[in-house]
Amino acid sequence: MAPDMLISLLWKALVQTLQMVAIAGAIGTLVGLPIGVFLANSAKGELFAAPMTNRIVGLIVNAARSTPFIILVVAIIPFTRLVAGTSIGTNAAIVPLTIATIPFVARLIEAAIREVDRGLIEAARAMGATRWQIVTKVLIAEAKPGITLALTLTLVSLIGYSAMVGAVGGGGLGDLGIRYGYQRFMPEVMAAVVIVLIVLVQVVQSAGDVLARRFDKRNRNS
Repeated sequence: MAPDMLISLLWKALVQTLQMVAIAGAIGTLVGLPIGVFLANSAKGELFAAPMTNRIVGLIVNAARSTPFIILVVAIIPFTRLVAGTSIGTNAAIVPLTIATIPFVARLIEAAIREVDRGLIEAARAMGATRWQIVTKVLIAEAKPGITLALTLTLVSLIGYSAMVGAVGGGGLGDLGIRYGYQRFMPEVMAAVVIVLIVLVQVVQSAGDVLARRFDKRNRNS
């Protein structure tokens, strides 16, 4: 394959991958973050005490997380068609990517929130802070480094998932690697796709690490 054609295909596939990751990551975070905050604070005696609801939501999140992604993609094809109007292509791939992201984000956010010193919550309560203020001014503020790393991990995982949807015509770098690198026996295309994916993951991970260190109060006080 000519270098200019390879670069053109790689650029188009990269844009599609970034589109899938950005949209699925944004929607998944908007939905998953409040679920994670609720799961971290809804056990008996906690901020949003609702033990039964906590168990039900936890079971749903666990069920969604335990489903292998490629099976999820196939299983929700009717829903994908309903939402996107098609079951193939970049827009269609965003649907299963988003659904897979929500429970993933929820559990990571829950873990990050649980790392916050519970004494800070009691202190905020004693000062008359509302539950919303405790969530925004204490929990999320104190958990920023952990949340940043959680979202970084989410984006890295989404990059991998976006490559997997290429197996079912989802577009992006994975689709390019399968159609040209595997089906047409072009190892140079497969190698180029792998290199771009590695670079993309490294950039996302490095940026996330830098932000997490910046948000970490221990680094600012040192």
